[in-house]
Amino acid sequence: MSKLFLTLHVLAAIVAVGPVTVAASMFPKVLREALAAPDDARPVTTLRTLHRISRVYGGLGIAVVAFGFATASSMDVLASPWLITSIGLTFLAALILLLLVLPRQETALAAVAGPESPDGDARAADGTATGPEGAVAVRPDARTSAQLAMYTGVFNVLWATVTILMIVRPGSTTGA
Repeated sequence: MSKLFLTLHVLAAIVAVGPVTVAASMFPKVLREALAAPDDARPVTTLRTLHRISRVYGGLGIAVVAFGFATASSMDVLASPWLITSIGLTFLAALILLLLVLPRQETALAAVAGPESPDGDARAADGTATGPEGAVAVRPDARTSAQLAMYTGVFNVLWATVTILMIVRPGSTTGA
């Protein structure tokens, strides 16, 4: 059963985490393009797609955690320090995605999306928009894009660290 859970865990990680890391990493660059060409609808369409990928596949990432716990339980390694560290880093990555990356993507998208954002948020003539939970979003700038890139980078480094811990874990069968 361990091999099945491990296979599902790895597949879930590839299918769920991969798209989030790529889409979230692309978002700041496309945001800069949208800011540079406010009359061009293509970057806004791309931003909507990248945000949707980040949000949906971020939610699917729970499968990685579920299959990871099933794998660890079947292998009787739940108390291993490398696994506990991985769980902590995964939790931190999830918090960064949920509290720093996705809300900033939503706010930036609401501000550049035009008369109406993908979730039906209104945009005023002065360039402000209502973002998540009705908060007023000021038109983003290069600093917004840089902050978003930084948070996304931290998210990606955490996932890379977890991946390394999973591959080069103490007591692994790879001989490392």
